[in-house]
Amino acid sequence: MYKRLFDIDSWKVSTHTLDRENKRLMESLTSIGNGYMGMRGMFEETYSGDTHQGTYLAGVWFPDKTRVGWWKNGYPDYFGKVINATNFIGLKISVDGEEIDLAKLAVEDFYVELDMRNGLLSRSFTYQTATTKLKFSFERFVSIVQKEMAFLRLTIDVLKGAPSISVTSTIDGNVKNEDSNYEEMFWVEKERHISETIHALTVQTIENPFEVPKFTVTTAMKNRGTLGKGKEIQKPLFVGESYEWTADEARYSLEKMVSVVTSRDVDEPQQLKCAEKLLASAASKTFAEHLEEQTKAWEKRWERADVKIEGDPEAQQGIRFNLFQLFSTYYGEDERLNVGPKGFTGEKYGGATYWDTEAYIVPMYLSVADSSVTKRLLEYRYDQLPGAFINAKRQGLKGALYPMVTFTGVECHNEWEITFEEIHRNGSIAYAIYNYTNYTGDRSYLDSDGIKVLVAIARFWADRVHYSKRNQAYMIHGVTGPNEYENNVNNNWYTNYIASWVLRYTLENYDQALDTSKEELHVTTEEKEKWQEIVEQMYLPKEEDLGIFVQHDTFLDKELMSADELPNEVRPLNQNWSWDHILRSCFIKQADVLQGIYYFGNEFTREEKERNFDFYEPMTVHESSLSPCIHSILAAELGKEEKAVELYARTARLDLDNYNNDTDDGLHITSMSGSWLAIVQGFAGMRTFDGKLQFSPFCPNDWDGYSFPIGYQDRLIEVKVTKKELVITLLTGEPLELRIFDKPVLLENRIEQSL
Repeated sequence: MYKRLFDIDSWKVSTHTLDRENKRLMESLTSIGNGYMGMRGMFEETYSGDTHQGTYLAGVWFPDKTRVGWWKNGYPDYFGKVINATNFIGLKISVDGEEIDLAKLAVEDFYVELDMRNGLLSRSFTYQTATTKLKFSFERFVSIVQKEMAFLRLTIDVLKGAPSISVTSTIDGNVKNEDSNYEEMFWVEKERHISETIHALTVQTIENPFEVPKFTVTTAMKNRGTLGKGKEIQKPLFVGESYEWTADEARYSLEKMVSVVTSRDVDEPQQLKCAEKLLASAASKTFAEHLEEQTKAWEKRWERADVKIEGDPEAQQGIRFNLFQLFSTYYGEDERLNVGPKGFTGEKYGGATYWDTEAYIVPMYLSVADSSVTKRLLEYRYDQLPGAFINAKRQGLKGALYPMVTFTGVECHNEWEITFEEIHRNGSIAYAIYNYTNYTGDRSYLDSDGIKVLVAIARFWADRVHYSKRNQAYMIHGVTGPNEYENNVNNNWYTNYIASWVLRYTLENYDQALDTSKEELHVTTEEKEKWQEIVEQMYLPKEEDLGIFVQHDTFLDKELMSADELPNEVRPLNQNWSWDHILRSCFIKQADVLQGIYYFGNEFTREEKERNFDFYEPMTVHESSLSPCIHSILAAELGKEEKAVELYARTARLDLDNYNNDTDDGLHITSMSGSWLAIVQGFAGMRTFDGKLQFSPFCPNDWDGYSFPIGYQDRLIEVKVTKKELVITLLTGEPLELRIFDKPVLLENRIEQSL
């Protein structure tokens, strides 16, 4: 089941239909961002119907007053959340006294388009009365050339009549959040500034009782065009510039330049001056010139990352949409930032950082961007290690527990089952260090800051396990695995396995670490011996007769059935069943045992992989956006090509086709790498274990072929796959030994192999 609003196009998301019933979904799908700020695809002009107007600034957040520590010791002090920020795109328009409001007015030739080649969002429609006819065109983008800048252009073509037109360009700080604490204002005004050159508004987050520093944001605009001289407007949390004129049958335009400066980078006293300077510099170029620069900057990103699919335009649109939204959210420019689950597209989930980054984002960025981008994600976690120590201490445990949700490193999520049971995320933090080191061949991070993170996590696992005398094994009770449709289970196989692996990996690499790092850590011989004992005696539930790893101790006691037996009207389960019903069922939200098999594919036989896939996949309802890609990759490896392609389509078009009926809240940013993973690791069979790159590709039946570039250990490689041939080209760098279908091949310039 899916809901498709937009036409199929390899480079665009576009439609000629104004679907008022699905306006929020349209807004999510036309969101734009530049890693520093972004917004949903809301309209510039008034829209009085159902809409979610959201503008968000990276790293700007608020500690929610909902405090739950009084009823469970160890709870976070607050729930951290992204907050809706100043709306700077406003263009209030009236014609002959009639406000242009597409929730009320009938218009013709409506069209909206998001161009993924350069991040330009454009929209147009024709409005007419008995005496007038006008065409309105809107264009906007947030700059990846100058992160603090956004550019808008309004064009009005008067096609008939001589109407009286009013346009007001606004900066509006009267904004609220949609996700919780409805109607609560998170901003207070600090200053309004109006001069002949700019209009500016400075706001600050409200007081909080948790000693979290307040954020101050200055938003400034400069308007220019053919509308004449503007009239100043100001009121609390609002500044504007209004234009009124009687029009001829001609074209009129307004270019609106906006600069946004936050206290993350510039102290409040200097913000206005900084914003003015940015606008003055931008004013030397036209909207068209800024757009040309934007297009060239995006071209460089696409040259390094574009996946080209021949013969399936739906699949092509899906992968490009996901890459575009990921790069719009994060491109590694700021080591203080991470990849938020909704990016700049909504407020759901609250926090800025989940384990999704290490599990799903890191393996893609390693290939499609400079290795420094991924290294910044590792450094982000190292910098927040003090917060991870706090999280573990609050649970009475040693070592470091990385948070489920955070802005600072300290846990700020408010669901116990997720926050302090879903501790497997600690393993993914360590796995990202392994992944980076293995893929790049660069041990410098592992041997310095990385080993400090590994030891801290190892100490947590060593304290979190307990020894069962009855079973003569180490166990971990009271957890939630990746399958969040089961809470407070004992011996989740994946959690136990990755805990054991972290201890093993830390032991394998500790002695090679820099002496300065080891001196700081004080790991004793007794401590290492204890870790080794846990590795050797970790309990990993297994069913010998079925030949499977058991998801947790009591999973096989459930009534087991295939998800195919569920009637369509009860899916998604999380929108139709009670939580009690879900917890008692066998249905799996996302890869759990299979997540471990995916991570550690070189540690399991093909037979083990197949038996576990055949057992667990039929019970998986894929109601997590993170689910389809893992199953697609494993299906491809196991030769289940039809299933692999089916699940690729689901992950690639999860939001575009609203598979889970929840995209109106915002896009699933951190799962968008799944479509890339499904093609590159799934269809192309790319793996890198022990520093060796390998491919085992196939071409889906409905595709004519596909190609992609990857960066690997200071090389740039292009891979092309058709139904008949595999071609691998070394674009830059030294020759490299590969494995193709498990046979060694030396890549010097170009390899061609029949399929």
